[in-house]
Amino acid sequence: MTVQEPQEPQEPQEPQEPQEPQEPPAPVPDPARRGLAALSPRYQVVAALAVAVIGVGVGVHLLMVFLSLAPQNTVSKQHGKAVEAWVFPEFEQNWKLFAPNPLQQNIAVQVRADVRMKDGSVRTTGWTDLSAQDGAAIKGNPAPSHTQQNELRRAWDFVTATHTADNRPVGMRGALSEEYLRRIAVLRLYRTDPTSRIGVIQRVQVRSRTINVQPPSWSGEQVPDKPVYRMLPWWTVSAVEAAGGVR
Repeated sequence: MTVQEPQEPQEPQEPQEPQEPQEPPAPVPDPARRGLAALSPRYQVVAALAVAVIGVGVGVHLLMVFLSLAPQNTVSKQHGKAVEAWVFPEFEQNWKLFAPNPLQQNIAVQVRADVRMKDGSVRTTGWTDLSAQDGAAIKGNPAPSHTQQNELRRAWDFVTATHTADNRPVGMRGALSEEYLRRIAVLRLYRTDPTSRIGVIQRVQVRSRTINVQPPSWSGEQVPDKPVYRMLPWWTVSAVEAAGGVR
């Protein structure tokens, strides 16, 4: 007869928590496929074309700017109009900021006008500082317009380059420069001058006010600090302009 030995009582087992399914390991990127190589073939073609177009554009732009600054040569003479159309006025380069001849003067362009009022009388306005208006519009503006920065400055440079020391125009370009500056002045007056806005401008007179930039105290250099004025003659405003053609 077989005698069974008594079994020891088993301790109750704690319920096991269900294990979360393990995610498959992320594929290891091929170190050889980076940048454009990591894109699909279709996007690789698009990206390559975009890079090529940008590269060609940058190259053409640098070439045009170089031709506009380089001395006259066969290419610039043959394609001068195309170069000017590309560069001016947005990409014009001005090296007067650097040596050997940096700008050392502040030049302000000012204008006054004879205005015919509604009662038939003529009133002369005070001087309006057009350069100060541009300066106020540019100051603190992260993206000032090209007009505010260069329109008036280029117009005055155009006048001084095409007039004699006694303010006589030289050739057709001299007359053209007067018309250009006069139209700018009339337009500004109609916009900002209270007297001009309620009357009709008959004549305008433009002057420049030049003040030397004072050197630093440690330089010991002495320069005059009094303003110097260049007064242009009175210009008659044409009938079209007087009627508001440039408003």
